[in-house]
Amino acid sequence: MSGAIDRPDPKPPSVDRLALLWRRLYDQKLVQWSVAYIALAYGIQHGVVLTSDALDWPHVVSRISILLLALGVPLVMTLAWYHGDRASRQFSKAELSILSVLLVIGSLLFYVFVRPTVDIASPGAQQAGVTAARSAATSTIGAISLAVLPFVNLSSDKEQEFFSDGMTEEITAALAKVPDLRVVGRTSAFQFKGQNQDLRSIGQSLAATHLIEGSVRKEGNRVRITVQLIKSDDGTHIWSENYDRELTDVFAIQEDVARAIATSLRMPLGLKPGENLVNNRGIDPESYQQFLRSRAVLQSGGPSNAAEAQALLEQVIARNPDYAPALARLSFSYTQPTIIQPALGAAPPGEARRIVETYLSKAEATAKRAIQLDPNLPGSYVTLGFVMFLHGNLLMSEDMMQKAFALDPNDPDTLNLISLLLAARGQVKEAVSIRQQLRSLEPFVPTYNRFTAVHLWVDGQNDAAIAILQAQPPDEFNRSNLLAMIYASMGRYAEAADMLANVPPGQISAAVSKEAARLLRTAPVSRPAPQSLPQLGGGAWVYLYVGAPERALEPFESRVAIGLPDPIPAPWVWHASYAPVRKTERFKAYVRNAGFVDYWRAKGWPQWCHPVGTDDFACE
Repeated sequence: MSGAIDRPDPKPPSVDRLALLWRRLYDQKLVQWSVAYIALAYGIQHGVVLTSDALDWPHVVSRISILLLALGVPLVMTLAWYHGDRASRQFSKAELSILSVLLVIGSLLFYVFVRPTVDIASPGAQQAGVTAARSAATSTIGAISLAVLPFVNLSSDKEQEFFSDGMTEEITAALAKVPDLRVVGRTSAFQFKGQNQDLRSIGQSLAATHLIEGSVRKEGNRVRITVQLIKSDDGTHIWSENYDRELTDVFAIQEDVARAIATSLRMPLGLKPGENLVNNRGIDPESYQQFLRSRAVLQSGGPSNAAEAQALLEQVIARNPDYAPALARLSFSYTQPTIIQPALGAAPPGEARRIVETYLSKAEATAKRAIQLDPNLPGSYVTLGFVMFLHGNLLMSEDMMQKAFALDPNDPDTLNLISLLLAARGQVKEAVSIRQQLRSLEPFVPTYNRFTAVHLWVDGQNDAAIAILQAQPPDEFNRSNLLAMIYASMGRYAEAADMLANVPPGQISAAVSKEAARLLRTAPVSRPAPQSLPQLGGGAWVYLYVGAPERALEPFESRVAIGLPDPIPAPWVWHASYAPVRKTERFKAYVRNAGFVDYWRAKGWPQWCHPVGTDDFACE
């Protein structure tokens, strides 16, 4: 029997190495630092999620915070390895550089995604411009942008064109409610109606990454709608569908189309349980067709068409008193006689004021009723804001525009009015910023482009303003007059006079345009008796260059006299050519009567004006 004692086999070398590695990690405090960091990161992420929910931050904030915290893990492990057992060791320059870069990147990412929305018409907008409520929807870089082209009318009755156009508008409005979907060319897309242009060209013109094409065939009580979603850069068909249903199902078709498109683009609908993209469905088919027809009539322009649209909408509301979209459109139709009614210019001020007050009172009451029925309909706030805008109640107009903006930050009408309100406060650069955003959304709407040109001119961007106006058709309303005004401000009096002499009929009377051109050919001059000059109406800006600068206010004053102290002309008075006018008592009287001074006191003074004492002010 042997006296040897059995011994256990020695540990494998791999076990010793693992034990040594674990001991080294523990000594360097790598494990302790990592566990502590993970616990801290969990608490931070939980706090970010709770804060995001409370402040309605976009979901991307949580994703970014997770990414940043995950990037911190290797950083913490590296620091632990170098400093875990030597607390007194200083950081090297390389380590400090890495830390600084990571902190800067993290700070920038955090700011980009959680910066607060700027008050769209507040002094704070001077530095930030307009920050859209939804960053993905307002960014043109890397974002999906969609344009709905006019649906083709395949009905045997060609008079049903209004119905196919109406379907285009309604589906566009439904898609505009998708939070992160940037819908462009809501009106400009109709520029391509009936044109067989290349889709890539259309996409580039509208700055749209995707296009929707469709057709509508309505026969009796049935409607067949065909829709297809297309990538504009290569013409790829992403999705298509046919809907063949009863006319009573038209709202369901609109809802289905909008949802299918959003799903195809992988866009979350952002709806609460029970909510729809198409909410206003309480209307019978016949009334709904009248509602769609009113849009086509109203867009045709002119006093008679405005009256016809009012009659159609009043019939619709008589049968459907709670249909908010019809009320909002009726309210807008009531504003049209104050803008396009030729009789206003010829009527005595008292009679003109009575007409204006009648229509604006009806417009205000109707818009308020629409808001009461549907507080989430952006068009109701836009319409009421426009009514207040015309009435000179700029504070309430701004309040309505902010509410409309919160519901739809890409609504063109909202952006248009916001820019005019900013211009009324003399915030010209901020107004130009919004005009450029509006132009990216609606590049082919003449009214928008005219105002954009004026804002650019006031901002000193003459060439850009001229380019926009020259791109419009020669007979476009006020194009020639605005070009002449810009040329004159640049000292190009002969070109300005030639442009005035050829103003198309129906804009400025032939006698006035001829006289304004004659006077402008004498510029610049100084006259001892400015009041001896003839009336120039819409060409009153010529007075600036022929020795009667104060008389350039006459068109603005005439609008105040009939109860339309709206700030539409406001951008003009901030141009350098109006500097002599701003120093006069007549200018001070005009802005007081128009309600601008009260607005300035509440929201901030233009850079050219400042308060003096408690009741007075001065401009330069």
